[in-house]
Amino acid sequence: MRLRNVKNAKEIILNNEMVIKNPEKFKKNFKSIFHNSNEIHIEIGTGKGKFIYEMALKYPSINFIGIEKYASILVRALEKCENPLPNLRFLCIDAKNLEEIFDHEISCIYLNFSDPWPKNRHAKRRLTSPLFLDIYENLFVDTKKIIQKTDNLILFASSLKNLNNAGYKFEDISLDLASTDIENIETEYEQKFKKQGIKINYLNAIKK
Repeated sequence: MRLRNVKNAKEIILNNEMVIKNPEKFKKNFKSIFHNSNEIHIEIGTGKGKFIYEMALKYPSINFIGIEKYASILVRALEKCENPLPNLRFLCIDAKNLEEIFDHEISCIYLNFSDPWPKNRHAKRRLTSPLFLDIYENLFVDTKKIIQKTDNLILFASSLKNLNNAGYKFEDISLDLASTDIENIETEYEQKFKKQGIKINYLNAIKK
């Protein structure tokens, strides 16, 4: 997602109560942020925040953390949260550094319309590459669960291959999510693609 730089984005983030500052100090104890022992789900690349905010509204007994690398984009997500939710927080970090933040604390990872990096020489940058799947191994509490949505078939095929090779089993796979009865909260991208008649690929992968 490309957005214009937001003036004072870092300062806005620093002063927002929904953003976790110095997250390394909460490693192994992220539940203390939410003051409960509920599951923690993360969305990597949270974009403008529609998905993660509506998920937190719908599932108050689950804790959600939206992760976004770029400060200017995260500011847009924060703007959606006019009414702060007790089960929703945000982090402004690069996904490559997730092992420095979490240690066997996550129950589910959402990957919604991640950068597909379609060229073969960039394949390792995809969020379902072996490099990132290895990072995720140490984030999960026990059972590992990854849910992905994308309009890009190259990324989707790569994800299916890499997840299978890493020992994941698929609970659901669809090349046209809108035609299924799978429960779904749409992202901003998804709504845009839907209007254009673009089909959405979906997978729900589990590793025990």
